[in-house]
Amino acid sequence: MKRILIAIALCIAVCSSMIAQSATETPATKEDVQKYLDAMHSHDMMRQMVDAMSGPMHSMMHDQFLKLKEQYNVPDEFEARMNKILDELLNGLPWDEMMQSMIPAYQKHFSKEDLAALTAFYSSPVGQKILRELPAATADSMEAMRPFMMKQMEAIQERLQQQMAEMLKEYEPAPKKGSTKQN
Repeated sequence: MKRILIAIALCIAVCSSMIAQSATETPATKEDVQKYLDAMHSHDMMRQMVDAMSGPMHSMMHDQFLKLKEQYNVPDEFEARMNKILDELLNGLPWDEMMQSMIPAYQKHFSKEDLAALTAFYSSPVGQKILRELPAATADSMEAMRPFMMKQMEAIQERLQQQMAEMLKEYEPAPKKGSTKQN
């Protein structure tokens, strides 16, 4: 009986401390999130991440170009045109609007206190180093993963084509345009 009372008292103490802790968390405001994003230099970091990812994306584009060149009579300028289109697409994305659209998600998942702690961390020398090094580390990681990802994408594409061919066996071919089906 004594153990049960101790267990109940312990549960009440833990529950009340959790309730007290959650009651002290203040919802984050848009300004709290903006301070955090500013401390992270989010706009600059986004630009650096895109620039860092561009290299591996161009490498993947080059690999695709080589495969296309085996199958089609495409000129060498085709790759340069595709790279230009990729760069224009990446540079044309509405980064500021995308950043603003994330604010409610941060407000949902982080309290005012959480964001204050994160802002303090990313304002520190270690936090600033992480921010400086993260784009290059991401680019290096993407480059290291590129052969694996290409292999996986080829396997996925092959599997999808096989599955589609199997599924299409269940259906009759559609009549050619201009011809009529006779019974």
